[in-house]
Amino acid sequence: MNRTATGMRVLTELDHVRIDRLLSRSQRASGDTLHSVLDDADIVPNRQVPGDVVTMYTRVCVEDPRDGSQRKLAVCYPEDADPNAGFVSVLSPIGTALLGRRVGEIVQWSAPGGNVQQLRIVELLFQPEASGDFTL
Repeated sequence: MNRTATGMRVLTELDHVRIDRLLSRSQRASGDTLHSVLDDADIVPNRQVPGDVVTMYTRVCVEDPRDGSQRKLAVCYPEDADPNAGFVSVLSPIGTALLGRRVGEIVQWSAPGGNVQQLRIVELLFQPEASGDFTL
C-alpha cells in the first residue's frame, strides 16, 4: 500500500504539548513547517493513538522509493538526535515529515540543497504508546 502523505496527521496530546513548548524556545527555520503540523493535526489522547502512526520515539522502517533501500529511523527531540544511529530530530526536515504519518504513506521534504527527498513508511518497529508507555 502506497499513498502520498497529504491527509491529516495524527499527534498525541503529549507530543503536541511538548513540541509546542520546544518551538516556543527554538528559533530554527524548520519551526515554521512544524508549527503548521501542530496547527493542522488531529490531536488524540495518548491512549487512543492508532498503532500505525509515527509518534515521538517511534522506531520506523522506511524505504527509498527510488532504489528500494531501507533504513530504520526514530523521531526524537533535538537533545537525543544522533543521525548516524538513526535518531532524527523532530526539528529536522525528515523528522517533521515523518511525525504523525502512517504506515504505507510516502513522505517528502526539501533537503538543505533544495532537492525533494521521499521515503515510504514500511512498518513501525516500536511505538511507545502501543507498548503501554504514554509518557516517553
